[in-house]
Amino acid sequence: MYKKMVLSLFVAIMASSSVIAQSYEQEVAFFKEKIKTLSSDEFGGRKPLTEYETKTIHYIADEFKKLGLQPANNGSYFQPVKEIATYSRPEKNRIRVKCAKGNVDLQFSDDIVVWTNRGTEKVVIPTTDIVFCGFGINAPEYGWNDYEGIDVKGKIVITMVNDPGFYDSSLFRGRNMTYYGRWTYKFEEAKRQGAAGVWVLHNKPAASYGWEVCQSSHVQTNIALCSEDMNKEELGMEAWLHENACRKIFELSGVDFDQTIAAAKKPEFKSFVMKAKSKVVLDVKMKVGESHNVAAILPGTDLKDEYVVCTAHWDHLGIGKPINGDSIYNGAADNASGVAALMLLAKKYQELPIKPRRSFVFVAVTSEECGLLGSEYYCEHPLYPLSKTAANLNFDGAAPAERTRDVSLRAAGKTDTDALVIALAAAQGRKVKVITEDPAGGYFRSDHFNFVKKGVPSILVGGGGEFVDQAKHDAKPKIFSYHQPNDEYNESWWDFDGAMENLNLMFSIGLVIANNDEMPKWTKNADFQRKKD
Repeated sequence: MYKKMVLSLFVAIMASSSVIAQSYEQEVAFFKEKIKTLSSDEFGGRKPLTEYETKTIHYIADEFKKLGLQPANNGSYFQPVKEIATYSRPEKNRIRVKCAKGNVDLQFSDDIVVWTNRGTEKVVIPTTDIVFCGFGINAPEYGWNDYEGIDVKGKIVITMVNDPGFYDSSLFRGRNMTYYGRWTYKFEEAKRQGAAGVWVLHNKPAASYGWEVCQSSHVQTNIALCSEDMNKEELGMEAWLHENACRKIFELSGVDFDQTIAAAKKPEFKSFVMKAKSKVVLDVKMKVGESHNVAAILPGTDLKDEYVVCTAHWDHLGIGKPINGDSIYNGAADNASGVAALMLLAKKYQELPIKPRRSFVFVAVTSEECGLLGSEYYCEHPLYPLSKTAANLNFDGAAPAERTRDVSLRAAGKTDTDALVIALAAAQGRKVKVITEDPAGGYFRSDHFNFVKKGVPSILVGGGGEFVDQAKHDAKPKIFSYHQPNDEYNESWWDFDGAMENLNLMFSIGLVIANNDEMPKWTKNADFQRKKD
């Protein structure tokens, strides 16, 4: 593909030079201002299906228009996404589990965080067995099936998070998590098996985040895509189960928790029905409405009917449980910074003296925090053919970032773009560090993955870990917390030099892809391949 990459590189470097001629300070000021605005209290944490969505999407659309981008959806900057918002609470704020040796009352939300995506005012799961299904994985290619020989129809399933490779490098892909390890997969597979509900057993190392993230993500309103039959086919109950609470259930069921968990990590483990039953009643407040992706296009030239789609999610968690007196989850890094990056790249491409050959589509997607919903909807209802989409460039957590001597590259070897990334990073004086271990499953945790599942290559590049100024890094305050109210814009310690360097790298990558004769290709051993529309 890249026999002509030298020419494309020349175009990219020349284009970069024309942009660099502009004031670096002006670009940083533009970037900062967009982050500061979107993450301000005025935008209320940008929860979809609230008044703050309206404010957010119109702000983004207005900025796209100011940048000279055209509306991407038949004259509109908005792509409606039908969603359902549910506020779920177990009756009396607890779920009672009757075990062989006594009862356990699971308190919401200290012991269990539970929700439903069904469009109903009440979910009733009659008294039923609880089944421990190990990782809850059915993966024939790895010779692993936790559902073999067990009937979970109408039952409540407890599964572990992550996959066996997290604990044994000889299993699955070792510390490089597969999609089978994602908590979303646990729900999908249990639904296929006919379960009534699923409790995913939380473990901080395996999940890569603490219990407080489960609470902040699901204690308030939960959002899902809404089907024609109001999600009647979805699980009645989805939940995170605290490890301490699970220990109590095991103990009172006459099961040794540590021994059972250890056994579940081995291939010979067999799932079993526990000596425990539960009846679950969820009271639900629901609202069906339209959320929106915000989409704009910068038309190309001779290859204008082929596309590079750049994405970033505009949503965050809204207003929730106060922490240290702050109830607004501003989401400055996650992901006001990504949307600001989208705008800055659009500005840079728009101002090029020689327009890119392929068209650039910029999509600020909704409801990433709820399960990558906006990008899922776009990929199911693309505004431009996915078969003609050369690549997806996704921006999630673009700032703050310090300058590094290296560049991280995930999913190396999956597409033929690795050489491009290495060459362009080298032009910045940086080396590429290939990420071979991904125990947190980052590859599956942002909007690019929906494009990947549809066969559209995605280039996953980020800052590295070799800091240019290590002393400065060590001295920086560590006050940012994932999915907490203190993810706020802070002029006093946010670093933009690394963020700008990373954005310039992505700018060049996008420009080469937009100008190259051929679209990126998957390698033969990649998990995904390009599909026809």
